[in-house]
Amino acid sequence: MADDDQNTNQGAAMGASAGAAAGTAAGGAADRMREGAQKAQAAFGEQVIEPARRAGEAMRASGQKVAENSSQIGVKMIDQAETNTHQAFDAMRRAAQAKDLSEVMKIQGEYLREQSTRSMTQAREIGELIMQFGRDAVGGMRGGGQG
Repeated sequence: MADDDQNTNQGAAMGASAGAAAGTAAGGAADRMREGAQKAQAAFGEQVIEPARRAGEAMRASGQKVAENSSQIGVKMIDQAETNTHQAFDAMRRAAQAKDLSEVMKIQGEYLREQSTRSMTQAREIGELIMQFGRDAVGGMRGGGQG
């Protein structure tokens, strides 16, 4: 009977030892799974979330820049209209003070030539502004996307 008790104690000790080894193995597996999940989460953040955040910020900045640029173009066009109006009134004053019809025709011809040149220059200025704004917007999107 003492042998039976001894065998039982040995069996219990071996069972406890095997249980402890299994628990250690299971704990190690759980740690490895946790580490893997943390790495996957970090990779997801780096590969998906961060680029999406940077793209959103770039789009927001680009939208703000578009609003500023639109305002700048509007102000430029108002300035040009003001210049054109002043030039037209100046030509009308000179024509009203003209001494004869030939002088009026000369003033009108000069005004039309100047207005034509001015219109071409003003259109070029607006076009250049729009092109610059486009380059800035594309550069901002590219720069914002690379982060």
